[in-house]
Amino acid sequence: MLGYILRRIAQAVPVFLGVTFVVFLLLYITPGDPVELYMGQAGTVSPEEIARIRHEFGLDRPFLEQYGRFVWGIARGDLGRSIVHRRPVAELIGERIPATLELSLFAALIALLVAIPAGVIAAVRRYSLLDSVGTLLSLVGVSMPGFWLGLILMILFSITLRVLPVAGRMSYGTGLEPRTGFLLLDAVLQGNGQAALDVLRHLVMPALAMSAGMMAMTMRITRSSLLETIRQDYVRTARAKGVPEGWVVLRHALRNALLPVVTSVALNLGALLGGNMVVETVFAWPGLGQRVVDAVKTRDFPLVQGCVLVYALIYVVLNLAADLSYAFLNPRISHGKEG
Repeated sequence: MLGYILRRIAQAVPVFLGVTFVVFLLLYITPGDPVELYMGQAGTVSPEEIARIRHEFGLDRPFLEQYGRFVWGIARGDLGRSIVHRRPVAELIGERIPATLELSLFAALIALLVAIPAGVIAAVRRYSLLDSVGTLLSLVGVSMPGFWLGLILMILFSITLRVLPVAGRMSYGTGLEPRTGFLLLDAVLQGNGQAALDVLRHLVMPALAMSAGMMAMTMRITRSSLLETIRQDYVRTARAKGVPEGWVVLRHALRNALLPVVTSVALNLGALLGGNMVVETVFAWPGLGQRVVDAVKTRDFPLVQGCVLVYALIYVVLNLAADLSYAFLNPRISHGKEG
């Protein structure tokens, strides 16, 4: 098992380095000088001042030297300084990433709590009314963009029914003191039930908007994988021995059926973390996605590079976690007998 883990980690390193090169190259060849753009907004600035700032940020160096400094900075945990904010990029990302993680994990939790039981029921009750309804809802969930669903939820629950807040993370006057950046966790740690309820009310709509796609995909994959698994000989054998049907499905079939589900969940969780920019903008959610949108608007290249690298690192880590979970669900994989 240890050798399998080390091999997977070693394979992830070149992937991450490749991502750093592609990200740096794409931003390097993007037309426009971010310093001129930013300083132009500040008013009349002399060419000497622009040249001084370009030199300060190393933008006047050759491409390979800039890339080398970039990689060396990553190795030291230094993602550079924001041209617009004049602060370390890592600090700017660290301020926003708890909000994004809180929202994405809550959305993933909703998706899994609904999708896996629904997929199991659809597989066990194949071609029933429940199966048909689940199939229809999953098609709607996959087809509807997150921002569109978010606007519909906003109109329904915030404007028409007035039961949920329209935007933000927390209302004023809850008495919650943010410490970890995860407001729900802070509310629980401080024993502030009113703040916890308020944070949950703010989480519901953006989390539902983000989780719809993951919910639909996970439900369909759970259903199809479980249908294939319950036709296996060992499942028939368990039934022939008189094992109750519920125990056969949950104990014998579901665990093996979860292998493709794990892959789907890992990829969808990465999509939740990396594809939340539009939903965060719609709900004015102060997360990393909104910071990326602002950085792109102002051509703040160091900040864009840092944010994209964080997203890429999240994808790499989640894929690595999925590979390692295979070894847990099916130990033969770690010994090279499968996959």
